[in-house]
Amino acid sequence: MHAKKLLGSLILTALGAGVALSAQAQETLKIGGIGPLSGGGTAWGLAVQRGVQMAIDEANAQGGLKIGGKTYKPELVMYDDKYTATGGRTAAERLVNYDKVNFIIGPIGTPSAMAVVPITNQAKAIVLSDGYAPDILKQGGQNGYNFRSMNSNVEFGPAMVKWLKDTHPKVKKVALIVPNDATGQVVMPTLGQTYKDNGYTVWSESYERGSKEFTPLLTRMMAQGVDLLDLNLNAPGEAGLLVKQARQIGYKGLIWQVGGPGIDEINDIAGPNAEGFMSYDVFDFREPGAQKFVDAYKKRWSGVINAQTPGWYNSARILFKALENAGTVTDTDKVRTALENLGGYDAGIYGPVVWGGQKAYGVNRQLLNKFWITQIKDGKPQTITTLTPVKE
Repeated sequence: MHAKKLLGSLILTALGAGVALSAQAQETLKIGGIGPLSGGGTAWGLAVQRGVQMAIDEANAQGGLKIGGKTYKPELVMYDDKYTATGGRTAAERLVNYDKVNFIIGPIGTPSAMAVVPITNQAKAIVLSDGYAPDILKQGGQNGYNFRSMNSNVEFGPAMVKWLKDTHPKVKKVALIVPNDATGQVVMPTLGQTYKDNGYTVWSESYERGSKEFTPLLTRMMAQGVDLLDLNLNAPGEAGLLVKQARQIGYKGLIWQVGGPGIDEINDIAGPNAEGFMSYDVFDFREPGAQKFVDAYKKRWSGVINAQTPGWYNSARILFKALENAGTVTDTDKVRTALENLGGYDAGIYGPVVWGGQKAYGVNRQLLNKFWITQIKDGKPQTITTLTPVKE
């Protein structure tokens, strides 16, 4: 009997040692995250944070990432960039210099992304960002380390404006109201030219990012006799106020947003004044596989799911696959090549990966995802069409 007890004790000890060794063998892999977690762009920052975290939770539930003969437990290190260049720069410097992160997902806005890329390129850190400025991808050229994992207005703008012309032929004059930061400076000329190329007259004006009162600006807009107000890349908090105040002062024309998806948040802010509002959208929650995503999200968080959340989940899944294919977490040149060669891989959200951008940016690092136009009908967002981005 004593011998049996001793044998049992030895087996338990061995099993315990095996578990301990297994835990020790699973190394931590830090994944950086950057996005606005405060201010008008908070919904977008939470989309980055939660989308990436969902992909991390999924990977860890499956035993971690198998990379180069080792098993890694990914862990998110997230920073608030406050939707500013200064915030983006600070976040990037902290991630690469203090946290020693080689892989970053985000940021969203052009000001932040433009500040992040020079730092991460120098550090050879891979970034999957958003932001509409062409230089986000052009910086560093083939030697850069930035990929853009969301369509920019170069990809979705022409398709949306063509749809507008075909669907609403009475629209002749368009107003662009843009923030007076790097975002507005990039978006206004490009999007304005797209409208002009399609025969529209364009009126535009800018405002200070973070503004709450838009009545004087909107009054000037109405005096121009515009048929449509385009809110382009305005953050959801500001876009919602623009929609609400435009209707409150009697504007009767169409309002839509070629960029800046956040229709649920805009609907919450504008209330009944949002009826008929249309927007570029990056996900349709009626898509195959969407319910699985929604169920996983609801296990951790409540409330509205920003439509960008699946896109950032998709970005993390793409990065994880590239890491596994590259077989390394330290050689970012190999990981960059693995990312570029991921064409056809299906991360489960948008279908097979398609890279573009060679003509527009000089590199094939622009992820091309199908997109949607969503409209508020009877107080709720409803998808009205699906479009394909322009491959340049």
